[in-house]
Amino acid sequence: MGKILGIIGGGQLGMMIAEAAKKMPEHISKIIVVDPTKNCPAAQVGAEQIVADYKDKDAIEDLANKSDIITYEIESGDSNVLKSVEKYAEINPSPETLRIIQDKFLQKSFLKENNIPVPEFVEIDNIEDIKKSLDEFGYPALLKARRDAYDGRGNYKIDSKDEVQKAFDYFKGQSLLLEKFVPFKMEVSVIASRNTKGQIKTYPLVENIHEENILRETIAPARVSSKVTEKAEKIASQTMDVLKGAGVFGIEMFVTQDDEIVINEIAPRVHNSGHHTLESSETSQFEQHLRAILGLELGSTKLLHHTIMYNILGNKSFQGKYKPLKINDENLFLKMYGKEISKPMRKLGHFNLVSSNNETIKELLEKLDGIKPRAAVQSV
Repeated sequence: MGKILGIIGGGQLGMMIAEAAKKMPEHISKIIVVDPTKNCPAAQVGAEQIVADYKDKDAIEDLANKSDIITYEIESGDSNVLKSVEKYAEINPSPETLRIIQDKFLQKSFLKENNIPVPEFVEIDNIEDIKKSLDEFGYPALLKARRDAYDGRGNYKIDSKDEVQKAFDYFKGQSLLLEKFVPFKMEVSVIASRNTKGQIKTYPLVENIHEENILRETIAPARVSSKVTEKAEKIASQTMDVLKGAGVFGIEMFVTQDDEIVINEIAPRVHNSGHHTLESSETSQFEQHLRAILGLELGSTKLLHHTIMYNILGNKSFQGKYKPLKINDENLFLKMYGKEISKPMRKLGHFNLVSSNNETIKELLEKLDGIKPRAAVQSV
């Protein structure tokens, strides 16, 4: 008899976890999600839904009472509430792992203490702390919200003294840290997994291209030397070893000008830059996550095909209902998330463009340029 899986969050990540779970009926018999949006993406693929906020204590207790095991697709959940319901359901990644990762200051402090490379950073309590730290770090520097920030929404790049007050006011009293700017030459990431028995596997390093702080493209594999790849994957494995939590983690990194690797941020969940694994790899990140939290043997992370993942984002110029996207191209795999309303830069879907005849990354990128205009979201 399969277990009942509870998921905090029912967006596109919850949707794809639920789809992977349906292919493992011997291990998972039912999926329940907590999400504030009625008929969320996960519910559209058969998950039962508790309509409530991710941090709603009553909803999380209800989920724990109905589930055998709980995971999450968003790191905004209340780690203290999750800790309190561990007696009812197994929770992976653990509430303690979530507590460390969801606070960026705690996350970076933890990594630094374990000799894992991160940019220089400092805790900020007031505007004078910012001014003092900028004298040391220089310009530019990044002011960041410690919690509840993703897709660059919790970052403010300070380029000069004139911007300090504006940057401080932008966060409206949130807990902050300041980070020294890394003049990176590439943003990359490793999707890493660790099961409940301590087995660790990493997927090949990928290259990420952002648009207004939102991930737009992931190129698998990254266009870097084997030495850089080895460094990044080693750091990812070390990170998983010290964090201990079970599941799939997205580890975002910078490649510096001298080909060193520093960790930017960690997401304790399946990650946008791992969507390529749905078609590129022997085991998708979503199946791998389930295997990890269930204590099963981790699947192969071998890259079978060069692949480019392209995010379909809401048009910047409108908000509202949009035309269903249909792109028919050989070796293109389109996945729309079932979101009814388009908003500027909202993630509405993605597609994977897969090499079938040993095309190079350069050839795939050239093909992608011809497809992009058809992937633009238009109002109804």
